[in-house]
Amino acid sequence: MEKRALTSDILVSPLGLGTVKFGRNQGVKYPKGFELPSDQQIDHLLGLAFDLGINLIDTAPAYGLSEERLGKRLLNRQEWVIETKVGESFEKGESSFDFSTDATRLSVERSLRRLKTDYLDLILIHSDGNDEKILKYEGVLDTLMQMQQQGYIRAVGISSKTVEGALLAYELGCDAVMATYNPTYTDELPVLEAAAKQHKAVLIKKAFASGHLDKIGGADPVEQALGFIFAQQGVTSVVLGTLNPDHLRHNVQVAKAVLGA
Repeated sequence: MEKRALTSDILVSPLGLGTVKFGRNQGVKYPKGFELPSDQQIDHLLGLAFDLGINLIDTAPAYGLSEERLGKRLLNRQEWVIETKVGESFEKGESSFDFSTDATRLSVERSLRRLKTDYLDLILIHSDGNDEKILKYEGVLDTLMQMQQQGYIRAVGISSKTVEGALLAYELGCDAVMATYNPTYTDELPVLEAAAKQHKAVLIKKAFASGHLDKIGGADPVEQALGFIFAQQGVTSVVLGTLNPDHLRHNVQVAKAVLGA
């Protein structure tokens, strides 16, 4: 798969590997429960993703053990684009949010330790839904941009919940936005259109409606969803989470067909 520009010096695969299932199985919205994978399963999935041409890894402190487990395995660090988040923590089955300056810096430093790296390619603000308030009045964005200047972070953005918040993020100089878009939910299309117009990055979450492929329909819901999403020129990468190697292979096969790769 041909890489796409996240920024002028960061290239990512059009599919990214989401890793919430590597570290958390509580409080998630998937249709079926699941057990956390073994170390061997994670090793196999990461190796397969790499062999299939995926270089973007999506994680977050709110994904439980995900960062820590990845840090023990991404030994060929330079080959991966690691995207994590700040603002949300998940402990004892509940999420909490803190977008203050101190919490942001501590979160970044913790992620660096957990992921065993001295820099992070992209950090997104893990929004609680109050996008505009977070961006305008909390210390998180200024802190991230300061840490970006200091070399700890290569790119900054937000995993947004509103169109207004995503557009504001672009206005304020963010490099990327993570937005929701799939055949069953198109409310955030203006974000994709703005990304294309402004030559900014947009990552797509919930491409398969959080695993509810039955809602997408079509002979092959994966093809239906990816074809629909990649029809938008602004899309940089679609982040998909799976623990099933066959599903991962199929996702890549479909994406390559859709993109003409």
